[in-house]
Amino acid sequence: MDPPLASLLRDVPFLHSLVDALGSPLNVLLPEVVAENAERFRSVYRRHHLAGRVYFAHKANRSSALVRRLAACDPAAVGIDVASLEELRHALSCGFTGDRVMATGPKDREFLWLAARVGATVNLDSTGELEQLARLVREHGLGRVNVLARLSEFESDAGHGGAGTRVLSRRSRFGTPVAAAEELWTALERHQDTVELTGLAYHLDTTGLEEKARALERCVLMMDECRARGLAPRAVDIGGGFGVGYVADAGEWERWTTALSEAVLGVRPALTWRGHGYGLRNEGGTVRGAAALYPAHRPVAGPGYLDRLLSRPGPVLGRPPATLLLEHLNDLYVEPGRALVDQCGLSLVRVLDVRPTGDDPTRHLVRLGMNAGDVSLEEHGVLVDPVLLPRGGPRDDPAGDGPVGVHLVGNLCLEADLITRRLVYLPGLPRAGDVLAFVNTAGYAMDFHAHHAQRQPVARTVAVSSAGDAWRWCPDEDYWPLTHPQGVPA
Repeated sequence: MDPPLASLLRDVPFLHSLVDALGSPLNVLLPEVVAENAERFRSVYRRHHLAGRVYFAHKANRSSALVRRLAACDPAAVGIDVASLEELRHALSCGFTGDRVMATGPKDREFLWLAARVGATVNLDSTGELEQLARLVREHGLGRVNVLARLSEFESDAGHGGAGTRVLSRRSRFGTPVAAAEELWTALERHQDTVELTGLAYHLDTTGLEEKARALERCVLMMDECRARGLAPRAVDIGGGFGVGYVADAGEWERWTTALSEAVLGVRPALTWRGHGYGLRNEGGTVRGAAALYPAHRPVAGPGYLDRLLSRPGPVLGRPPATLLLEHLNDLYVEPGRALVDQCGLSLVRVLDVRPTGDDPTRHLVRLGMNAGDVSLEEHGVLVDPVLLPRGGPRDDPAGDGPVGVHLVGNLCLEADLITRRLVYLPGLPRAGDVLAFVNTAGYAMDFHAHHAQRQPVARTVAVSSAGDAWRWCPDEDYWPLTHPQGVPA
């Protein structure tokens, strides 16, 4: 945890008062941090002398406070990536103008119409999407729309000078395969009265730097091909996937994943509910499969990952992508989601009930006032221990026996409603009324899977800001990046 998140977590009475007033579960956001994260990405641009814009991937969090705070940033530097009609409407209502919006994801006619009407840039996934957009522009007498062509399945030689093994990036259901790009170029030429190609894009579902560098390199070269055809692209959009480091200690993460493999083999007690292997399995004394887990310890993530990507020699031409972009006078667009809301918030939940598991008196079930959709860490393969906030302040030895292993379970009438499948160790056994804080949940974990199953309440969200030695809060929808006369953010 970095400040101010760590500072907020130390104010236990304040956090308990929020849960008492607003219920469990409760999401707490720090809007100023998202602006600081955007500035960290912008500092990488400056280091490499690059122009372009950082687009926040709205799908990572549906908060109004975060979007409004980013809308107040430098318009030339920060934009927003929306992947649905409602995200677009939300971004506009929070202060973004259309020229700062990138429309991505699957698009229906209504989404395309509003994007075109407000002057957003449309990130096209296919020739069919282009044809639909061109028809809408003509039918409704709209102006030319700026578009990016999103590409996928990049193929190249794994070696400098074009010699070596042919390498193909993993398949994706998004984007036009590079091998089918000729049809897309022809369609763009045919519809130049309705759209203007302003750049090429990709979004790869990988953490591999080499694969991303290969795609970036290929896009720069393909933009030269587009210019030779009379098109005028000027930007490369490399999407997101910059990541977050959830665990500071690499050794801790390695020890836990090793222990998980040992538990799957049966050489140590199970670490998870009913022996769940997170994708690993025991086949005749050998561990098979792959752990479906987010790499919790990432030594290079967020802006640092972008810097590393731009600095490393390209796999084919052997020159850093930043150099290629500069030489070709290309702008750079990025679409961080999780990385832009790193350290931006936490989720609070009240402990409802504590009891032994039945089969092992040393392990307990802790039922919480939430369900697995409210903080969907397991759904995204993120393993982060919660922090125990005892009611009434610290207890020297809450359970009388030191650290204790617990399974955290939800409030739904479902066997599968587990907040953590793994055994979590807390400093002592919690009591009903205590609060658990799940830290750094703003990226996808807060509300991506939230629902009203069994009419259980979905988490409210509040925005907090420091006011000297104290904290102020307001409902998420009431936050604005303004200040009161006292100088405290509204």
